[in-house]
Amino acid sequence: MTGVTATVITFNEAANIEAALVSLAFADEIIVVDSQSTDDTAAIARKYTDRVFVRPWPGYVAQKNFAAEQASHDWILSLDADERISPPLADEIRALGPGAVAGYRIPRVTFHLGRWLRSTDWYPDFQLRLYDRRRARWTGRHVHESVKADGPVGRLSGEILHHAYRNLSHHLQTMDRYTTLAARQMFEDGRRTGWWDLATHPPAAFLRNYLLRGGFRDGVPGLIISAMNARYVGLKLAKLWELCSASTSTPPGPGAADSNRRS
Repeated sequence: MTGVTATVITFNEAANIEAALVSLAFADEIIVVDSQSTDDTAAIARKYTDRVFVRPWPGYVAQKNFAAEQASHDWILSLDADERISPPLADEIRALGPGAVAGYRIPRVTFHLGRWLRSTDWYPDFQLRLYDRRRARWTGRHVHESVKADGPVGRLSGEILHHAYRNLSHHLQTMDRYTTLAARQMFEDGRRTGWWDLATHPPAAFLRNYLLRGGFRDGVPGLIISAMNARYVGLKLAKLWELCSASTSTPPGPGAADSNRRS
């Protein structure tokens, strides 16, 4: 395929951006949209492309669509700064010919806890990242933005390599941020939850990840990821319950607790 623009959005990604851009060297054009980083992200990006835009952060969807709008080509390959295009995937994209599809889903594999994890809900984690901007664009609100295509979508076999977390502490910090956003989105969509969901969904998520999705094949890392995925589900639902409770209750006035104890 010729005429591919690779896009990357960034914020304080000096530790990641160079490897991401090196993996995109096969693209016909690279565009980086930086959200006013306070580190050397933009300076590093300019070593690989002269198409670096610095602008305030408007949200994931708006920033990714802005990046696509700046492209010289209609086919967009969207990559996050903590991701890399594997050599087999680069070869596969180069070999693509004209077709009727509006985009391609690409499997993504994550490196964490010392290994590439090809089990649990994390794999193959297909992502629609190569798309024709004339027939597809980014959609979503608070979390888990995605490309919506107007037309058929194909699949590629080469992988996106994802370096999502530095360690478990970073994993937990990220989980806390994303469960807050996910709960807010569910609440705005009218979703409600209670004790039954909180009691059953996290253990069900663990069993699905560890047994049905083969987490046991990855040894201790697979066990940890299965537990973390269950924790994600539990936190998301707990935060949704908190939002629901706050929207339907009135805080007691000063001294109410003491009054209740005296009665």
